[in-house]
Formats: sequence, C-alpha cells, structure tokens
Amino acid sequence: MTKRFTAVISAEVDHSYGDFRARREATVWQRWNRVLLTLLLLSVWLVIVSLFVPPYKKLQIGHADIDKLQAQRDEQQALLSHQTREVNLLKTDPAYLETIARDRLDLMKEGETIFRVESAAGNNRKSLDSAKR
Repeated sequence: MTKRFTAVISAEVDHSYGDFRARREATVWQRWNRVLLTLLLLSVWLVIVSLFVPPYKKLQIGHADIDKLQAQRDEQQALLSHQTREVNLLKTDPAYLETIARDRLDLMKEGETIFRVESAAGNNRKSLDSAKR
C-alpha cells in the first residue's frame, strides 16, 4: 500500500509542477505579447508623427512668410501715404513748397543771406563719408 500511495502523491506533484510550468510559459508569452503590442503602437505613432510633422513645419514657415509680407505691406502703405501727403502739399501749399525749395535745393530770395547750423553728428557723418571715398 505504501507504493500505491507514493505513486499517487508523485502523480499529484508532477501534475502541479506541470501547471506551474504552463502558467509560467503563459505569462512569458503574455509579456512578449505586451511588449510586441507596445512596440507596434509606438511604431504606428511614429509613422503618424512622421507624416504630419513636415506639413506642419511648412505651415509654420508659411505663417512666418505671411507675417513678414504683411509687415512689408504695412511699411509700404505708410510710405505711400506719406509721399501722397507730400505731393498734395507741394501742389496745394505754396508755403510748404517754398520751405522745401529753400531746404533741399538751397534756393534763396534776392538779398537774403542763409546761415546753416549743423550739429556735431552731421559734421562727423560728413567726415566719415569723405573718409570712405
């Protein structure tokens, strides 16, 4: 009877060891499945990002170009309005025309003496310009 009892116990022990081994192998496969699933999701995410990053960079560059062009347009519009105002003043205001003629063209009335007072910065600028030539 002891032999029979020993055989039954050893069969039970082998069976429980087999379950442990099967469970261990199952957990190893589950871990591999999780790792592979994580790698798959990571690769899909990287593909999606790589598809959308270059167009997004082009969009940002386009916005920067638009902002730069709008600033240039605003500057040109300001210059145009200033020059339009000056042309209107030259056509309609004789006092302004006289001031511009005296200042820019160095014109003067008969019997008039003009004294020009220039700042030190103006003298330095002229000396630098003549030194460059």
